[in-house]
Amino acid sequence: MFGRRADGARHASCPDEAGGAVRLFGDLQVRDQFEARALALQMVDLMALIAVSRRQGPGLSDAHGFAAIENRQMAKVLLIEDDAETAEEIKAELADRGFDVEWSANGIEGLEKARSLQPDAMIVDRLLPGMDGLSVIETLRKEQVRTPVLVLSALGAVDDRVRGLRMGGDDYLTKPFAIVELVARMEALLRRPSESRETKLKVETLEIDLIERTAKRGDRAIELLPREFRLLEYMMRRADQLLTRAMLLEEVWNYKFVPATNLVDVHMGRLRHKVDGPGEAPMIHNVRGAGFILRAVP
Repeated sequence: MFGRRADGARHASCPDEAGGAVRLFGDLQVRDQFEARALALQMVDLMALIAVSRRQGPGLSDAHGFAAIENRQMAKVLLIEDDAETAEEIKAELADRGFDVEWSANGIEGLEKARSLQPDAMIVDRLLPGMDGLSVIETLRKEQVRTPVLVLSALGAVDDRVRGLRMGGDDYLTKPFAIVELVARMEALLRRPSESRETKLKVETLEIDLIERTAKRGDRAIELLPREFRLLEYMMRRADQLLTRAMLLEEVWNYKFVPATNLVDVHMGRLRHKVDGPGEAPMIHNVRGAGFILRAVP
């Protein structure tokens, strides 16, 4: 659902089963029907995750133990965000997930804390008082600091995302965003090898650019939605490996359990249709009763 705050800025939210709403943080700028549809599809995924989580109840989280959080051993996250309300919401959610969060409201102080605290990961807003977020990241990279950084920004154009990543960011989240997606991206950053800086992945003629967020097969460009891109990236990193639905739900959707959902099959069907074009040998294969494999064409 779309609305307008008291200050005139538009925002988006989606209802949950209890009649409340999940807030998407940041000003909303939907420029055309394609962007509106993409945002709607992201909300569908978000509502499915919330609905399944609520049905399982709090006990299941304890039973499964959230192994990733336990193994993280209170990962330390530095949040550099000048909006106090947004910062408090992010801090509260990350603390509930087992993170130790330190907050700074401006770029200069944030840079000093990054140097002194040596956090495991950072969340950096792009527009900050004192020193902008990209300058903070660029300074740290010049000092050989390789802490993974998630960049937050209301600037969502391709050129803006590319610049944020080329200045040293490891991931880029455009406002408005859902808090569960921010948490999922932080967990993914912490799972990456510390020196993993690949910018392109290639399997036979299939190639994706992790900075430009583009995909192609041979000379044919492939238009992918964000979830489809993450799904294809995960499969290409594990080409020729059998990937179960449980693995995909955990790594691509960040589920900590196996819900009764056909989300994987629906998204995989769309992805196969885009990757395996007319007249092309199939690369994505369905192993009945087991999962999916991405294979190079023989």
